[in-house]
Amino acid sequence: MNESPFKGKTGIKRIFNALGYSIDGLVAGWKNEAAFRQVLLLALVGIPIALILPMPMWGHAVLVGSHLGCVIVELLNSAIEAAVDHTSLEKHHLAKRAKDLGSAAQLIGLTNLTIMWALVLLAR
Repeated sequence: MNESPFKGKTGIKRIFNALGYSIDGLVAGWKNEAAFRQVLLLALVGIPIALILPMPMWGHAVLVGSHLGCVIVELLNSAIEAAVDHTSLEKHHLAKRAKDLGSAAQLIGLTNLTIMWALVLLAR
């Protein structure tokens, strides 16, 4: 069985390597993905507003979690698109399906975010 040459690090070295890979991913998302920049900027505006507005603690948690969920979904969507494009730039129905499914996931995430804002604001 062939294992990845990148596997096998353990302990604190693995934690620092993972942190570096995560930072690289955030930088790559910012540099290469307009949708990631938009969702991140939405979170950077929405989260402080959610934390400043007077509401129950559950409202703060729901809104912060929903914003972070959208950022996570966009990173995964961008990863899917990059992997598909790396595999082949030719049009293929499975590549389209993968990209469309990632896009649909973000649509649901943003719809959820909108609904959570509406529910929390109406509950105040």
